[in-house]
Amino acid sequence: MNVGILGGGQLGRMLALAGYPLGIRFRFLEPSPGPPVTGLGDIVAERYDDVQAALRFAEDLDVVTYEFENVPVATAEALAGVVPVYPPPAALEMAQDRLAEKQGFRDLEIPTAAFRAVDTQADLAEAVEALGLPAVLKTRRLGYDGKGQFVLQAEADQEEAWSALGGRALLLEGWVPFRRELSILGVRSRSGEARFYPLVETHHGHGILERAFAPAPGISADVQTQAESYARRVMERLEYVGVLAVELFDTEQGLMANEMAPRVHNSGHWTQDCAPHCQFENHMRAVCGLPLGSTAVTAHAAMVNLLGQVPTNAEILALPGAHLHLYGKAPRPGRKLGHVNVGGEDPEAVRRTVERITALLHA
Repeated sequence: MNVGILGGGQLGRMLALAGYPLGIRFRFLEPSPGPPVTGLGDIVAERYDDVQAALRFAEDLDVVTYEFENVPVATAEALAGVVPVYPPPAALEMAQDRLAEKQGFRDLEIPTAAFRAVDTQADLAEAVEALGLPAVLKTRRLGYDGKGQFVLQAEADQEEAWSALGGRALLLEGWVPFRRELSILGVRSRSGEARFYPLVETHHGHGILERAFAPAPGISADVQTQAESYARRVMERLEYVGVLAVELFDTEQGLMANEMAPRVHNSGHWTQDCAPHCQFENHMRAVCGLPLGSTAVTAHAAMVNLLGQVPTNAEILALPGAHLHLYGKAPRPGRKLGHVNVGGEDPEAVRRTVERITALLHA
């Protein structure tokens, strides 16, 4: 089977590495030179918004998928006219606009933070009055890894927030006093079968995922079921195919949806070494119409992102239960260069290894 992937970053790389043992071959649409997918298939170096180039890219492909959610919807829709595109373009449309995303969650009776659309400075003042402070002002589009956000703590912050983000479509969200952040990853097949990995506890710094632990400690069966029901509602509404991640707040009132990612997700990287079938393989199985693999967990697991710098391979590989995954990227402050998965029978031993990796990163 010939699969086209829109995007040539590390997620595209890991999709290809998981797909090759299944006999799948890949072509990538990626405008940047020397991307992480180099050597894993043909690369078509054209812009994502060049619809005609995308249609040429799709010739002889059996299916198209994508590795990031900022693919232009118009390109995905044009491709869907000539080849199956999974997840469907409607998932991109919902995920690319935070207002549409929040409204979509609410339509499905999935709790979210209170929110207001903000287009003018007067709108911001009215939204602050309605939602109270603290609150978070966000761009509706193109915000990721903490970008495009401003936390308002006091009335006086409105001017600075508007100076930083004003002049584009915005969203003000009420502050959520959460206990921790969680992520649910599910995969849905072309036939509508859905399977879910255990909830993951995520830890962020400056808006970027730094560590993840699975299964999230202290999760009851009821909470797992609730998280799965939220993801399942989104999948069924969108007739979704592939892996979906829904990021959640764990609050005293229960789980609350923060945002979704219609793709394989950083919080699921641990599945590469601590699950029978990782998220990347299951995504390929789903979009190619193959039976889904198990989403069970085979060990207590953790994932540590390698941001900006990488310790020596020997330092990482000497640690118990550590599995190193590098992306072939040049170092740059804050850049995701790779990750380390850690697995073991003892969750405390896994956490100790995570602490040792963290210490190496800050040495």
